[in-house]
Parts: sequence; C-alpha cells; structure tokens
Amino acid sequence: MLTPMALLDSLKRYTVVVADTGDIDAIRQHAPQDATTNPSLLLKAAQQPRYRALVEAARRDAHALSLAGHAATEAFMDRLAVQFGREILHIIPGRVSTEVDARYSFDTEGTLAKARGIVRLYEAAGVDRARVLVKVGSTWEGIRAAEILEREGIHCNLTLLFSFAQAVACAEAGVTLISPFVGRIYDWHRKERGAEIPIDVDPGVQSVTRIYNYFKKYGYRTEVMGASFRRVEQITRLAGCDLLTISPELLRELADTPGALAPSLTAEGARASAEAKISLDEKAFRWLHNQDAMAVEKLSDGIRRFDADARALERWVEALG
Repeated sequence: MLTPMALLDSLKRYTVVVADTGDIDAIRQHAPQDATTNPSLLLKAAQQPRYRALVEAARRDAHALSLAGHAATEAFMDRLAVQFGREILHIIPGRVSTEVDARYSFDTEGTLAKARGIVRLYEAAGVDRARVLVKVGSTWEGIRAAEILEREGIHCNLTLLFSFAQAVACAEAGVTLISPFVGRIYDWHRKERGAEIPIDVDPGVQSVTRIYNYFKKYGYRTEVMGASFRRVEQITRLAGCDLLTISPELLRELADTPGALAPSLTAEGARASAEAKISLDEKAFRWLHNQDAMAVEKLSDGIRRFDADARALERWVEALG
C-alpha cells in the first residue's frame, strides 16, 4: 500500500522551502533547501547545551581580537551568527540568511559596513558568498545599501516588507530576495476588523500574490519568499511562490498532513494580471508606502522588535564575558 503524500513533500515540488529557525536539529529533520536566522532564533539556539561548542568557538575568535566594551560584544555576536550559519550550511544545499543589526535600519553606510563584515567572516570560514544572504530591513536606506551590495556580489534578503512600495523599490534595486511578512500583515488587519479573516481574502496572502504576479509579469529577477506564517492554509495558498520560509512547528504540521497541492502562483497566471508598471524614486516611494497605514505601523514595530531581539542577544553575550 502506498503511503499518501504529505503536504510538505507536495509543496516542495513547486516552491523552495526554507527553515525559519536557528535550531540545527530542526533543520536537519525537515531537510529544507535554505534557512534563515535572526538574533531571537540565535539566542534561543545558543542557550541549548548541544550548541555550546559553537558559542565557545565564537567567543574564542572574538577574544583573539583583544577588543573592549561594545566592540568586543559586537564581534562576538557577529561570529556567533556566522558559526551557526556555517553549521547550518553543512546540512542544507542552499543558502543561509544572516541579519544586519536593526540599529542600522536608517543608516546606509552602517548597513554597508556591517554586511561587508559579515560576508568577510563567512569567507574567512571557507564559505562562498554565493551561499550567504545578508538580511536587511526594507527601509529606503536599507534598499539603497542592498543595491550597492548586490553590485559587489553580496546577495541580500530584504526583510520587514509589508507594502507594495517596498517590494517594487527592492525589485528596481535588483536585490536577490524579498521576504513579505504574511502573518504580521494578517495580524494587523485581524485586529482592525476584530475578527478572523477567511483564507480566501487573507490580506497577507493577497499581498504576496500581488507582489509575485508583478515581479513575474515585468521580468524582475528578485525572488519572493513569503514569511511569518500563522497557519498552514496561508502556506498552501502560496504554493508556487519562489520560496516560503516556515517555522519548525508549521513544517511539522505540513509533514504530518497528507494531501497534494497544485500551484496557486504561476508565471503564466502572473502574465495575465492587470497590475500596471510603476517606477519609484525616493519621494514616490515614501508617499506610496505612507498610503498604507498597516505597512507604516508594522515596519516601525518590526524594526523595534528586531532591535529588542538584538539587544537581548547582546545582553546574553555580555553576560558570558
């Protein structure tokens, strides 16, 4: 008797599945193509005894620089991210995303310096830069930094993306990847409505669908990776998207649920969409983004949350000494 196909296996036929975790064991279990990390995920993983060797290696490398104060802490954090990223790359065939500190969200030069430093650390560890995505917030300043980095051969994942303006600006800048936040978009609209939203009109799913169709219709090379999911139905409705980054909990649910999917998003369907082409300079970007109250609120909130996560990791690193 044949074992029925799981939703996860079916999804992988049409979409690159990315593990949204720093837990190496979870990544090994679900065998994704790529993986993403952030300070919150790193802090959770680094506190587990089985990853102590990675923490100690990062601390030794940072101490060898003989730095003091914040510079020492920052060196430790950067090396910790790269230690986990390199370990993850040993078990996945694709790429790992490593985040630039949220404090650089409005600092193009600071983002450039931090991103270049992260890539240098990976290369010193024997990792080809083609396997690294530097995660940058989708502010105007972050997008400008990513445009420069891409020209240098440093590939970028533009995160905290909530508006169509952000997506278009990223595509025009030639970034490698964007991560629209499906779940956080849904959360905002659910709170506004005071009720659950049916999957057929889920605003997070609709946002990714619109972006995917626009990119494919007009031939942009930027990949679309839906992120921040709240339920399996949001994932299955985006089958066919270039990539989807999924938490271990939802990966398990997909792996445990039998079923077969057909792609909801296709290049052929995108070409039939009615979206008109636009072009954005800074003024047009800021105006169009400002028209989306959800995106304005969630971008600001997301930067604050990412910064809080980074500072939590920073305090933990400082406590280790």
